[in-house]
Amino acid sequence: MRAYTEGDHQIPFHNYKEAVDWINGLIPFGIRPGLERIELLMERLGNPHRRLKFIHVAGTNGKGSSCAFLTQTLMECGYSVGTYTSPYITKFTNRFQYNDQDIPEDTLLSIAGRLFPLVQEMAESEQGSPTMFEVSTALAILYFAEECYPDVVVWETGLGGRMDVTNIVTPIVSLITNIGHDHMDVLGDTIEQIASEKAGIIKPGIPVVSCVEQPEAISILKETAIEKNSTLYLLGEQFSFKRTQVSEDGQGVRFRGPFRELEFNIAMLGEHQSKNAAGVMMVLEVLRQYMAFVLDDEHVLAGFRATFWAGRLEKVTDEPRIVLDGAHNPEGAETIAKTIPEVYHYRKLNLMMGMLANKHHSAYLQHILPIVDTLILTEPDFRRKLDAEALFALVEQLREAYAKTDLEIIVERDWKKALTLLQSRTEREDLGVVAGSLYMISDVRATLLHQTDSEKGW
Repeated sequence: MRAYTEGDHQIPFHNYKEAVDWINGLIPFGIRPGLERIELLMERLGNPHRRLKFIHVAGTNGKGSSCAFLTQTLMECGYSVGTYTSPYITKFTNRFQYNDQDIPEDTLLSIAGRLFPLVQEMAESEQGSPTMFEVSTALAILYFAEECYPDVVVWETGLGGRMDVTNIVTPIVSLITNIGHDHMDVLGDTIEQIASEKAGIIKPGIPVVSCVEQPEAISILKETAIEKNSTLYLLGEQFSFKRTQVSEDGQGVRFRGPFRELEFNIAMLGEHQSKNAAGVMMVLEVLRQYMAFVLDDEHVLAGFRATFWAGRLEKVTDEPRIVLDGAHNPEGAETIAKTIPEVYHYRKLNLMMGMLANKHHSAYLQHILPIVDTLILTEPDFRRKLDAEALFALVEQLREAYAKTDLEIIVERDWKKALTLLQSRTEREDLGVVAGSLYMISDVRATLLHQTDSEKGW
């Protein structure tokens, strides 16, 4: 038996699975914006986050890909890198990486045992129990600050920015990828409200890079940067990019910034990934120019070429040809609807989708329906899944205005049977796409790649 003792507390986490089950068992405490509990946890642990250098990444879409670009390029340049991201696509340990390797299960078990008595004490106090994400964030900080000591930590927000748990840190530079309509029940109904939440990661005197494009959002970022005396590097003003070539194997990007121009290639597909890469290049330029980071061009370019992010326009099988994309909001749908016809050649597009129950599926479908020949509606294996029949009813409402006249719709609640249908219907000249909830993408990816130890979750 493995046990951790602190004061009168002893918790017998026998193994990794018990530790993860305990952390996930905090999910019912939900999303509770605010920093009070994480601040208290950090204080009791000696504020280990103050010993780390963070690059804080927020945004509606593109956070994960941007974190991947940052991690890979900094590693190629010889820096050790901690990376904290969510949700995970394969396994809980994916959240906490050091130099692109997951936290060892024994290390996670040990840190979870250390956190358990503190969490129990807080649960019995007026603060109430920390949430799953708060405990995960504390675990990440302890891992980076006391176990592996990276030169820099790439630090992704969970939700929003201002009141997100990750906002406890003071970074060396911040990146806001973009702003769109997602998590509106928490962040607000308008672009201005959502922008205000994202802008909350801007800290006094700390430079911020952003690829935000809506005028109302730009206005809020500029106001916040002035208020915080922070330099803002904005796409379209201080830096820009142009795509130089596009293929199934990747794309070329020409970056123009305040200090110089640079051309590079990325393997990730879509104009949105060129934009994400440009934002990351601007972050690297700030680090190189003002913070004495040694970033040799040869290594930076190699890092961009090597960057991969699972479940983002990822081709996982060739026969049949099946692509996975975790786009789950209107902006993500618009992106894949534009990118798939641009990058892939096919006779018919067969698309399987399953979503969680929230409010934005109508706008999502308006982007997706025009490019689809066969639509297979299913349900993720997750507690907040949207009923496939409800999704079908919504498609029927939009069909006449947005879909092809000969669109075929199939409803199959069981995602495994739906995947078998997709595979059987996707012939050599066709393209099969699985899109929607990352929870479903995780399951489908594990099945197609025969990953028997796959987990999934937020």
